[in-house]
Amino acid sequence: MQTTVFRAKKILTMNPMQPEATFVAVREGRILAVGSEAEMGGWGPHVVDSRYETKILMPGLVEGHSHLMEGGFWKYAHVGYHDRRGPDGRLWSGLRSFDEVVARLSEFERTMEDPAEPLLAWGFDPIFFGEQRMTTRELDRVSATRPIAVLHASIHLLNVNTAMLNKAGIGRHTDVDGVARHPDGSPSGELREFAAMFPVMRAIGNAFNAAGTSEEGLWRFGRVAQLAGVTTATDMLNDWSEDAVASMAHVTGHEDYPVRVVSAYRNLDSPTETERGLRRLGELQPLNAEKLRFSLVKLVVDGSIQGFTARLRWPGYYNGSPNGIWIVPPNELAGIVETLHAAGAHIHIHTNGDEATEVALDALEAALARHPHPDHRHTIQHCQMADAAQFRRMARLGVCVNLFANHLFYWGDAHYTQTMGPDRANRMDACGTALRCGVPFAIHSDAPITPLAPIFTAWCAVNRVTASGRVLGAGERIDVAQALSAITLGAAYTLKMDHEIGSIEIGKRADFCVLEDDPLALPPERLKDARVCGTVLGGRVFEAPDA
Repeated sequence: MQTTVFRAKKILTMNPMQPEATFVAVREGRILAVGSEAEMGGWGPHVVDSRYETKILMPGLVEGHSHLMEGGFWKYAHVGYHDRRGPDGRLWSGLRSFDEVVARLSEFERTMEDPAEPLLAWGFDPIFFGEQRMTTRELDRVSATRPIAVLHASIHLLNVNTAMLNKAGIGRHTDVDGVARHPDGSPSGELREFAAMFPVMRAIGNAFNAAGTSEEGLWRFGRVAQLAGVTTATDMLNDWSEDAVASMAHVTGHEDYPVRVVSAYRNLDSPTETERGLRRLGELQPLNAEKLRFSLVKLVVDGSIQGFTARLRWPGYYNGSPNGIWIVPPNELAGIVETLHAAGAHIHIHTNGDEATEVALDALEAALARHPHPDHRHTIQHCQMADAAQFRRMARLGVCVNLFANHLFYWGDAHYTQTMGPDRANRMDACGTALRCGVPFAIHSDAPITPLAPIFTAWCAVNRVTASGRVLGAGERIDVAQALSAITLGAAYTLKMDHEIGSIEIGKRADFCVLEDDPLALPPERLKDARVCGTVLGGRVFEAPDA
């Protein structure tokens, strides 16, 4: 049993009993001791590894809401508004007009050899283009014969061309909520939310999701995590098919795979699917392994705020748009939540709008009243528009929250001027209120919706600055130490893994993020500039790959 003692310039432990150290001893993949060099010797012979003597160690970062699609999507064309760097180092420049989107898709189309193969793209976001909406007119310019599907950045909407509408069987008489239409009643090519998108997803063999659980996609996801200092990441959208499970088990079981994956079952939107999901959870939990865990169930209650499909309370959308779409209707949600809770499942609930959050809390409160559970840690995910009363209610119910802090930068201006208006935009993703109310909280990227980069996510929560430089709700800022806790121990708590990861203390897994810069020494406005230069997973060193 070899003991390795890592020496660092400084170790930020996230353990309030011992906030800092310079040495950490590792044996059998776990932390044996933390402290000074003299305190390491009592555990017997050891090897000192000084490779980090000029670096900062902190707990491996924990991404509490992401998707394996962050790895898989890079085989498709990226058509987002903001610049984005892929795991291969390529910089995809942001596209600022529909014409630029059409040009990139046309360029990508010319590289495709099979004329029947669908052209798939992702990252599109029309909210940055004012009142314009993309339709079949634009995408038919790319190809009138090749089916095209462009997934929005939120993953809650999809644009397709006429060939894809035909392939999916969507026409004038398709009676599904969410199919946008031209004035003459024909489909415009914009499909809002999962029911409307389903025929297309079926027609393309669920290619977007499948890309994430392919071996290629999983390895790319691991590379993205390494670059970001992440050692544990969630997979929040998985149907746990036999193929997906086999691929995940195979790749994460490889000794070179650099990240632990915590997977959530998604298809729970009806009573029948709920029972099936519980059976599947029972089947897969015995397969939990060192770097793969099947432990969560996820419900999606509403849609996307910037897609105008989230459910908002009065006074509704700032620009007068009609209210959004229920993914799980309120009259069904309570029964589904009670079934899952009574079975002992760990429930994570997607809500974006404050009406959806209220309905989710109603369902959780009713379930807890019938089946008390003192440490359930059910978690509201995103929860972007919750007010102080809702946070106080979460605290009373023992509910955790994982706030989508990156929204402040990427969509904060749009929320201020179009979706929420100033008052509600200033309180969005309210880390400060969560802290004051005593609600256990994490912050997240929802990758691939925004890039997987917890240090940047922490910067967003600390500074609350939009892309234009506007400060949204300075009273909701948290300090750097609190933000670092939210991307380590806070996220681990929402996953019921805080006894294993999230801090550097004896008995926990030896998972570290290696930094060039001390995030506590940087000015708060420069926190995002803290450089990641590697990770350690279970005591094994993973140098950051070249970006």
